[in-house]
Amino acid sequence: MELRHLRYFVAVADAASFTAAARGLNISQPPLSQQIRDLEAEVGTRLFERSSRNVELTEAGANFLEHARMILGQVEHATHQARAIGSGQVGTLNIATTGSVLLGPLSNLIARFRDAWPGVFVRIHEMDPEAQEAALLSHRTDLSFVRKPRNHPHLVALVAWQEKVDVALPEHHRLANSGTIELGDLRQESFVFLRLADSRFARYLHDCCVTAGFVPDITNEVVESYSLTSLVAAGLGVALVPNCISTLSRPGVVYRPLADPAPEADVHVISRPNPGPVVSAFLETAQSTAVNPR
Repeated sequence: MELRHLRYFVAVADAASFTAAARGLNISQPPLSQQIRDLEAEVGTRLFERSSRNVELTEAGANFLEHARMILGQVEHATHQARAIGSGQVGTLNIATTGSVLLGPLSNLIARFRDAWPGVFVRIHEMDPEAQEAALLSHRTDLSFVRKPRNHPHLVALVAWQEKVDVALPEHHRLANSGTIELGDLRQESFVFLRLADSRFARYLHDCCVTAGFVPDITNEVVESYSLTSLVAAGLGVALVPNCISTLSRPGVVYRPLADPAPEADVHVISRPNPGPVVSAFLETAQSTAVNPR
């Protein structure tokens, strides 16, 4: 049984005439009649009562008509859905990111994408950068947003937006009223840091301090960037934080920019090569609306 058999059957049932149905289908009547006989043979029962004047559905035919309409409707819907998915108009986009990245322009980027592609459902997965890479490689996610991505032969990284690094200070710190601070001016300070063992970005900041002529005295380590300010407010040290953290108002904490060349906190979007239409559409949105919040 093929879809044309169902279409021909519905056409005859609607027209109650082989002649009228054949005219509407733009075929001759003998082939149409043969197709209906073939359908009845496959179903195993008569679907129409034929007379010289009209054509009527049998009881089996009336029941079969309901199912035939439903099948044809489902096929049409499935076809439209497949075409929409193939063009990127609908689908699901799984994005992995860290909590601190969500504090930056990512939310606005997602909003712009959803305005342009309302049929795409966006699901956010908050996880650390190492877990993001594994999820992307195993196709559990479609995109990843990280700072300081690792070079990987099976992944592609693009700069989504640029950020610099500021220093978070206790509000009564000796440098709290300074304008721009040299990184080297912090050589005598105690630092609170992201956990070095887990964060490439933290290791990068550590290396920046070494380049500036000192090894940072790290007294405490945390998992998330926004946790750093709580320790700064408690007077446990100073912290190097991305610009997005500096936008957070935290009692007891002030933020000051670092003098150029300041460490970078650029956020990269990571994808697999040869992405599908939905991912490609998001990447195009990201590139066309790239921002520099500093």
